[in-house]
Parts: sequence; structure tokens; C-alpha cells
Amino acid sequence: MRDYFFTSESVAEGHPDKVCDRISDEVVDLYFRATLAEGLDPWRLRVACETLATTNRVVIAGEYRGTNHVTRDLIAHAARLAIKDIGYEQDGFHWENAAIEVLLHGQSEHIAMGVDSDGTKEEGAGDQGIMFGYATNETPAFMPAPILYSHRILELLAQARKAKSGAAAVLGPDAKSQVTARYVNGRPVEATSIVLSTQHLDPNLTSADIRAIVEPYIREALGDVLPIAANCQWWINPTGKFVIGGPDGDCGLTGRK
Repeated sequence: MRDYFFTSESVAEGHPDKVCDRISDEVVDLYFRATLAEGLDPWRLRVACETLATTNRVVIAGEYRGTNHVTRDLIAHAARLAIKDIGYEQDGFHWENAAIEVLLHGQSEHIAMGVDSDGTKEEGAGDQGIMFGYATNETPAFMPAPILYSHRILELLAQARKAKSGAAAVLGPDAKSQVTARYVNGRPVEATSIVLSTQHLDPNLTSADIRAIVEPYIREALGDVLPIAANCQWWINPTGKFVIGGPDGDCGLTGRK
């Protein structure tokens, strides 16, 4: 039997966990650029960076081995710029005045001995896992349709929000989307359920107001490639209000998204 329904979820760049992923990425990039600038071997660089974000506070912790020219001030500045680029300027989480604590320290010599035991550059991951996926020909991007279009919805909304023009300017950075596709003979034929929860800056907006704003972007994202079923279930901000968002509303942590 090859007829079935499949659902995938995507989160926006302002989701608390995604914010933490972004900050950790920025820290690793800092170390990588500093390593190259010093003419050091980037294969010898080791950085394990964990980030936690909550109401107006970010904690960055972990270990590194390599260059010592990445200071705590540089790391905190990179974190602020990342939060600013995402778009957080709300009272409970603002890029300019959030407290940022940097607790990175040198890698344990005992761990270093274990992960570099035979001197090969390819080692160094220790007990870290590597996840993998696979390509599928059901979309031009070689990704399954539900996750591809869940991503695409949030990408279009983020572009419109950051442009600060039109109705989407009232949306906040935090959002989550979910698309369910019906498959016939193993191929996606239509979207049967669409969920979108998005932060909004105006507390007076209703779920109906939000749907009026976001539906054009959802339809653009799916286009003619994944038609929306006539009886499609729409769940737009189903809880009602979503004003308090991001790390102010829900603690974020690296590696969960």
C-alpha cells in the first residue's frame, strides 16, 4: 500500500532552539576565521559550543582547542549581532541589552588524548554522533515535500517580516509551520493540513487576522507543485494569541532543532 499521509514540521529562525543553534554556529565560525587568519591548521581546531537562551539572558558554554585570540567580548558581540539579525527587539529578549555570559574554556587534555590518539586529522569528534539523511526525487530540491514546503513557508514569511513592508511587518521572529501531504502511489498529490503558529507584535490581532496576513505566503510557497486540497484543514495560531515569543516565552537550547 503506497497511499498515505505524511507530516513534517519546520521552525523559524526566531524559534528559541534555533536562536541557540545560530549563536553556536557563529562562535564556531569565529574560531575558524581566527584560525585561518593566524595561518594555523584548521583541521586541528576543536570547538564544542552549547548555548542556552531564556528571558533576556544567553549562556554560551563549551570547550575549544586551538587559537586563543577569540575573546569573550568577541563571542558576546557575535551573539548580539546574530540576535539582532534574527530580529529580536522585544522587552523580554532584546539584542542590545540581553545579558550574555560566555563560559567557554580549553578542551580537557584527557579528552584531547582520546580523540586524537593516532594523530589523524579526521578524528576529533569523540562521542559526538553524526546524523544522515537521503535524497528523494519527489521534489526538485530532492527533499520530501512536507518538510520542503514547511521550510519554504517560513522563509517567505521571514523575508516579508524583515522587509518591514506590508501586513507581514506585524509578525515576530518566532514561528513554526507544519504541512501534511497526501501521497498516492508514493507521490505527494496535495496538502491536506496546514499548521502555522507565528508570533505577532500587535496583541489585538486574532487568529483570523493572522490567517489573512499569512495565507498568501502559504499559497505562494506551495504554488502549483503541492496543491492545497479543497477540504484542507487550516490551523493558524490555533491557541489564539502568540505575542510573547522566542527565548522570553520558552527556553532555547542548542541541538534540539
